[in-house]
Amino acid sequence: MSRKREQATVQPKTRLRVGAAQNKGYSEGGASYTKKSMKGMIPNSGAPFEDIDNNNYTLRQRSRMLYMGSAIAASAIKTNRTNVVGNGLKLKSTINRHILGMSQEEAEEWQRRTEAEFELWATSKRACDATGVNDFYGIQQLALVSWLLSGDVFVVMKHYDPTPLMPYGLRLHLVEADRVRTPTTLSGGVYTRTTGRTASGNKIYDGVEIDASGTILAYHVANTHPFQSTAEPTEFVRIEAYGRESGLPNILHIMESERPEQFRGVPYLAQTIEPLLQMRRYTEAEIMSALVQSFFTAFITSEAAQNEIPMNEALGEDDIEVSDDANEYEMGAGTINVLKAGEDVRFGTPTHPNSGFDVFMRSLSEQVGAALEVPADLLLKSFTNSYSASRAALMEAWKAFKMRREWLTNDLCRPVYEIWLTEAVARGRIYAPAFFTDPLVRRAYLGSEWIGAPAGQLDPTKEITAAIMAIENGLSTREAETIKLNGGQFTANIDRLLSENERLRQANGEQAQGAQAFQNYIQSIVRNAVVREVELRGIGTDD
Repeated sequence: MSRKREQATVQPKTRLRVGAAQNKGYSEGGASYTKKSMKGMIPNSGAPFEDIDNNNYTLRQRSRMLYMGSAIAASAIKTNRTNVVGNGLKLKSTINRHILGMSQEEAEEWQRRTEAEFELWATSKRACDATGVNDFYGIQQLALVSWLLSGDVFVVMKHYDPTPLMPYGLRLHLVEADRVRTPTTLSGGVYTRTTGRTASGNKIYDGVEIDASGTILAYHVANTHPFQSTAEPTEFVRIEAYGRESGLPNILHIMESERPEQFRGVPYLAQTIEPLLQMRRYTEAEIMSALVQSFFTAFITSEAAQNEIPMNEALGEDDIEVSDDANEYEMGAGTINVLKAGEDVRFGTPTHPNSGFDVFMRSLSEQVGAALEVPADLLLKSFTNSYSASRAALMEAWKAFKMRREWLTNDLCRPVYEIWLTEAVARGRIYAPAFFTDPLVRRAYLGSEWIGAPAGQLDPTKEITAAIMAIENGLSTREAETIKLNGGQFTANIDRLLSENERLRQANGEQAQGAQAFQNYIQSIVRNAVVREVELRGIGTDD
């Protein structure tokens, strides 16, 4: 074979035709429309207001339904509420004393005074809640639950005249997500649109008004919920986002953003609505199946007419007939039903309780928990694994809890604290020179931390030992470890311990004196007895 012929035999048999379609990059993978597995996946995503705002009404209703009717969904929401807020996020004033030119003692005294004044307002339902239902810590809980269920929640700032017992006029009014919407009309009982324009040309996305540059200007709040059955006509109030003179917020918007230029939040359960609904249905079906198969119910069939057969009373304790429909038969413990002529009832082979129920539900709970950032152990409150596995699950969940706590702090607690402190300084309740004239000084006064419930301890001995080692090696501070372990304050603990130790020292001193007096008394009795014995016997003795 010649060299030329040999080269021809090793060339590829097929060549790519010029101009033929070529799949490149992701078109061979996730973007392929030719693979059988991908042909049916034809998504049609749009702008945030199309994907989110237009679907939020349905998502809210379904999320609330699952919260009220699904144990897993309720657990996800309440687990977040308990861990993110707990008994409430408490103010810890942390002013920048170096900017303010204060000594350590002066700064601590200012902080104690401010925290006490804030507690005066925050712990009174009538003082901080416009509806008079919750104190500030209850408002935190309600805001978080509403945020998770509806995707967002709004807090309107209201001001009342102060009273002798309450020197502050600030009140908070929580507004549910449904009431903030685009002013529109109803057409055939259908919520027609979520977008609109104002007379000045500003766009409105589901109640949020923005200007040409995309900056939020105002919120449109209705006095009724959509489709609310009431004789009261629906009216809208436009609330500007910030005060024109003060620059402080008139309304707070608490939400989590997942896309740029997104102006309304998505319910926390949105991605898991379908599996949660199916889990609820499956659970109810298993309960009903097991319940039906546990009944001992007799059915009598006869060629005679139904009314000719003597009726025996049910053998069970409950003899109340739920339905008197001739075509309905009831099942219960010891129930006897007489069938019509020619009728028969047959049951399949008993298969319940289903031995695979727990495994299947656990598997689904792990998937749902992964999407909600709540591990299945915490979602089900079932810690059956090892200490290491349970601690890892708790630590993973706390990453999300701390993140939401920080969001809630930034969206609710710190803005409310700024508005309250502004009023407190203006009324002379708090002394803060240059608060209104120097922005840097104002920011120095506004420094704050919001301390909530700690993560908890699975093994206190191990975790406290680890905290001590971290402090001894300079990896952490006593203040930080105190907050992590029990949410306390190290300096406050030291002050309390000083007082307690002094009392304990005094108590121990008094106890020692009492014990010594008792010993002296006993010794005197013994000595007197010896002296009498010596005198009676006439025996001399040296003192």
